[in-house]
Amino acid sequence: MVHDTKSFPTLQYSAMNSRHQQRSKLVQRKISSVAEADRAFTRITVNDQGVTEIPIVLVNTEKSYFAFCDQYTFRSIRALAKMVSQEFLRSSGHMLLFSSAIEFIPRHKNMGQLSSGVKWFWPGWCRISHIVTRAIITYSATITNCPTSDNVMVDFDLSLTFRIGPGINEATCFVYKIGADGFDELVAAELEGIARRLAYTATHDRVNDMREELSADLCSTLRSKVATYGLQVMNAKITNVTLPKELRDRLERIAALKTDMSEREKIHKSRIRALEDEAARSIEATRKSNERKLKEIEAEKIRYDIERRVMEESARGRARVEEMKAMTEADLALKRSQGNDMVGKVVARQQAEALMKKAHIQMQTMRIEAEKKIKIEVNKSDAEAAVAESKAVRFISSLRYQCCAAMIIRAEAESEGAEALKEKRRYELEWEKMKVLETFASNRGRNLVTDSEWVNF
Repeated sequence: MVHDTKSFPTLQYSAMNSRHQQRSKLVQRKISSVAEADRAFTRITVNDQGVTEIPIVLVNTEKSYFAFCDQYTFRSIRALAKMVSQEFLRSSGHMLLFSSAIEFIPRHKNMGQLSSGVKWFWPGWCRISHIVTRAIITYSATITNCPTSDNVMVDFDLSLTFRIGPGINEATCFVYKIGADGFDELVAAELEGIARRLAYTATHDRVNDMREELSADLCSTLRSKVATYGLQVMNAKITNVTLPKELRDRLERIAALKTDMSEREKIHKSRIRALEDEAARSIEATRKSNERKLKEIEAEKIRYDIERRVMEESARGRARVEEMKAMTEADLALKRSQGNDMVGKVVARQQAEALMKKAHIQMQTMRIEAEKKIKIEVNKSDAEAAVAESKAVRFISSLRYQCCAAMIIRAEAESEGAEALKEKRRYELEWEKMKVLETFASNRGRNLVTDSEWVNF
């Protein structure tokens, strides 16, 4: 769940002074004798600022017997020092670096590693310069007020496990290149920078879940940074991520609310399951009741079907009886109607014969009278036709004379107007020709006229 930090702007500053920066400090201590090395490495102190000081390098401040001799006496006692000088070195858990004074110069030069054990005739001009521990060192630091990507200040508790070595070359590189104080400043600055950079890549609600991933990035980055100084980073991890108190309280309240909501949701789900079970039981009871009612209805339906079939059979029997009765009555009526029909036909035939005889007599009488009238009318028509024929002959003769005269007159008129018609026709042809030429002249370009078109023109 992502929370908007704008709703609580004081969170960014309320926890700034709530936790002081707590961390270890890698130091280089001085000892007066090599025999004090084991006790000095195991003595871890807390300074006035509450910082735990972890010694990783010891510097031997024991003076040489011949440190105050002048250069002339130095040569004379050199052989004697080789014979009588000795030192007991039994520390096997540390790396010893010794140095030797150059002749006539009170300054020491690094001579490399010194093996553990008794050294007979130890020269006075040689001394153990540094003692470097071989132990695995755990360095812890607290980086405060690291802003996340959603601008919430968080604190990181970091734990770094490393060692110097494994060989004398790495120890020499560490002592003469950076030293305990320089490495302490370097690792403090690198841890803070890496922690802040990694914190800015996550939101406050995911930074705690991403501790393993962030620890892996932190370890790989530190290994690449300190490898040149002869150190081996064994492990680096984020042991704890602390949010601001107000935000922690809010997140605790949110977690409590989520827990309460989860409990309420479980109760609600149990109630829903109880209601669903009750509803299922009610539905099952209703289903069984409906099935019982359906069976009763089916039985009632079967009973009604049986009664219906009985009633249908009874009705069919009555219908067959009525049908037989009706068929019998119909046969009787048919026989009766057939007898009546035969009687009617005989009576009708007799009446028809009487009517036919009467009509034949009337027809003979009317035919005789009609023949008489026809003869009279024929004679009358013959007389009228003879009169009309004589009149028609006279009319046709007059018409023939008139037609001949009209034809003669028309022929004479046509012969007289032939010349005039000929001149008129020529004039019309010339006029049509002029129109055709005018049409050709009005069209631009050349025109191709086929025979059929010329004929049309």
